[in-house]
Amino acid sequence: MRHPPRPQAPDDRVAATGRAYVGVSGWRYAPWRGHFYPPGLPQARELAYASNHFSSIEINGSFYALQRPSSFETWARQTPPGFVFTVKGPRYVTHMLRLRNAEVAVANFLASGLFALGDKLGPILWQFPANMAWDAERFEAFFDLLPMDTEQAARLARRRDQRMHGRELLDPPVSLRLRHAIEVRHASFAQPAFIEALRRRGIAWVVADTPLAWPSYEDVTSDFMYLRLHGSTELYNSVYTDAELRRWAEAIQAWRSGREPADARLIAPPTAKLAAPREVFCYFDNTDKLHAPDNALDLMQRLGGRAAAGDNRAP
Repeated sequence: MRHPPRPQAPDDRVAATGRAYVGVSGWRYAPWRGHFYPPGLPQARELAYASNHFSSIEINGSFYALQRPSSFETWARQTPPGFVFTVKGPRYVTHMLRLRNAEVAVANFLASGLFALGDKLGPILWQFPANMAWDAERFEAFFDLLPMDTEQAARLARRRDQRMHGRELLDPPVSLRLRHAIEVRHASFAQPAFIEALRRRGIAWVVADTPLAWPSYEDVTSDFMYLRLHGSTELYNSVYTDAELRRWAEAIQAWRSGREPADARLIAPPTAKLAAPREVFCYFDNTDKLHAPDNALDLMQRLGGRAAAGDNRAP
């Protein structure tokens, strides 16, 4: 069994760069048991174990169903200081409603317990289906709806519907800026008008690596970057090679330093306004087999072991 190295705490040498958070999408996968997770590790301790080797994890269960405040509270309690979760917005909003009349659905999501993460709440990811094209009016209205801090989120959460009563959390324990990232999968989004719409609101374009014909560009549209590495040759499965991981490490170092990779694939010209150190969130989603945790650990080492947000000691 491979024993993952412990992430190192950041030091003064990286003070001029944004912090890089490297992790996986989800953490409860049977093939990881006995490979990434030690044999016999109770399932209830898997998050604690993973959070002591990665600096961030993407919560994807929230995409399929609304979670409960008690779940978010447990996840926050099981992870060390400095750890960050990103939370995936519900497919009910993006795939079923397709952003039409979405206000109450977004309110229900915000009321479902996100605030229980406290300062461990990172960006919110909104993933759209491959058959949904760019509709400027519809997306602009959605962007206007998105809260940019926890105070705005709390006001919107109070518009939840009756079924949330008794299972909601409406009062954020801390005041935070909220950040949003958009993953699109239709070619119509590869146009400067969409990039400009994201930049006006500081919403991150998700850099999605995939073998499918999804828009695969690397435009900087916010003060943070959000990467989802789905597998370069086989969706959700293929292992990343040494050369591929080297390129992602170099790209992340450029982004977090306020630069852009020399070979960046761009839709629109860069803007000087966003040329500053930025945080980078990178998640391996090649989770069908064993590759995601191995690739994440490898990438962390290539970044100097400084992908962690703090001194996360393994249990």
